[in-house]
Amino acid sequence: MLFNSIEFIFLFLPLSLILFFTIARKWGNEGAIIALVLASLFFYAWWNPVYLILLVASMLFNYHIGRQLGINRDKTLLILGVAVNLSVIAYYKYAGFIVFNLNIALGESWDLGNIILPLAISFFTFQQIAYLVDSYRGITKEYSFTHYALFVSFFPQLIAGPIVHHKDMLPQFSTKKSYRLNISHLKVGLSIFAIGLFKKTVLADGVAIYATPIFNAADSGMTLDFFSAWGGALAYTFQLYFDFSGYSDMAIGLARMFGIVLPLNFYSPYKAANISEFWRRWHMTLSQFLRDYVYISLGGNRNGKIKRYINLSLTMLLGGLWHGAGWNFIIWGGLHGAYLVINHSWQASIQSSKAVFFHSKSYGFMAWLVTFVAVVIGWVFFRATTLDGAINMLNAMVGSNGFSIPNAILTRLDSVGIFLIGLGITPSNGGATFVFTWLWNIVLFIVVLTLPNIQDIFHPVNGTLNNMNSETKNSFWPGYSTFSKITWSGSYRWAAISGISLALGILTLSQVSEFLYFQF
Repeated sequence: MLFNSIEFIFLFLPLSLILFFTIARKWGNEGAIIALVLASLFFYAWWNPVYLILLVASMLFNYHIGRQLGINRDKTLLILGVAVNLSVIAYYKYAGFIVFNLNIALGESWDLGNIILPLAISFFTFQQIAYLVDSYRGITKEYSFTHYALFVSFFPQLIAGPIVHHKDMLPQFSTKKSYRLNISHLKVGLSIFAIGLFKKTVLADGVAIYATPIFNAADSGMTLDFFSAWGGALAYTFQLYFDFSGYSDMAIGLARMFGIVLPLNFYSPYKAANISEFWRRWHMTLSQFLRDYVYISLGGNRNGKIKRYINLSLTMLLGGLWHGAGWNFIIWGGLHGAYLVINHSWQASIQSSKAVFFHSKSYGFMAWLVTFVAVVIGWVFFRATTLDGAINMLNAMVGSNGFSIPNAILTRLDSVGIFLIGLGITPSNGGATFVFTWLWNIVLFIVVLTLPNIQDIFHPVNGTLNNMNSETKNSFWPGYSTFSKITWSGSYRWAAISGISLALGILTLSQVSEFLYFQF
């Protein structure tokens, strides 16, 4: 079931809210938890009822292993628990990819059949691996199975995150105030949900039509020019951000309606002035998981500079592989690992420099621009379905295939158009597509660099579990702008803004599209 669907917005969500608070009032908190778990399982089963068995089995297995680890702190049991979880992911997500490459290397023709990837398997599995590790470390407390089941299956964050931590969620399920209908929570939650829905259905889906044809053309071997390739790459850059951050905002808003506060997953990542900062702002809960349970487990920065760089590279390679079984994802992860190594080396080399330039706005702008371009190049591998397609895109983006501008535009530029043709610009067709592609990119570029994010807008009412806000000055784009002081309040103005956002989102329900991160 999709958040951006008629059945969810007009049936499932209101019925779940009514059921949860009615049962809480009549039969107490435990009854409400059971009702919400059943509702969440129904939500998951809507996609494919068969895989509900996998989710329930995973919860039962990890809950009991976690309890035993909390009592015995048995490392062998921890390894077994983690291995079982990873083997399930390996089968459903990577077995086909492994067999495909083995067939190529060995000249065989092995076939595992059509393995359908269970929805959200990466998210709920990683969440439970963190639970097992923390149980072994003695961080977790004793919780009932129903509370644990809600922690794993809670429908707002079940499908695509944020990846929640037991220490943040389980205590909230234990507080009485979470089971009392709170109008303030409903208003805040509905406002965040409305903004997230607008980001997904209006912005992400709106710009997607200018990204998809370009990448399809690149994957099919068609020759693209400079402006077409960059237009498509930027369109996907903004599509992915507004799609996934829109989902995360909707999840945060939905949880808040039930009195639950989720962690932040995005904090204006395209404002980042270096790649380390980008990963502190993009898919933040995955970044934190990789840092706490992969990078630190590998040794972190405890064993010298070279070992640290190796650990960074391995962590990002695994992060790329987490997103999917394909060489493009591995290359994307490897690229970001290399970016991080270069960034750490560069930061170390200029740390002791007293040169004024390194503290100037000019340097800040250059650092931001290099970071943004590096991220866009990475997204080309992330989006292209074939390695050849990614190479085709990058070749076009460096100008190897020339520069083209629609003839309709060149003729209207008069002498300027003649001058551009003299420089080697060739006329082409598709004037309307060219104009709308770049109009969308320019508008969304301004939006991501100037408008406040959900965290800043709802910071006064604790919109998420995070404390950061626009006062944090840690990039070239620190969050200050004409609009950065805009904050939410329960006023008629905000009711109108939320209502308009929700209405515009609902008006697009006839063209429902899945969230991009559902495939991961």
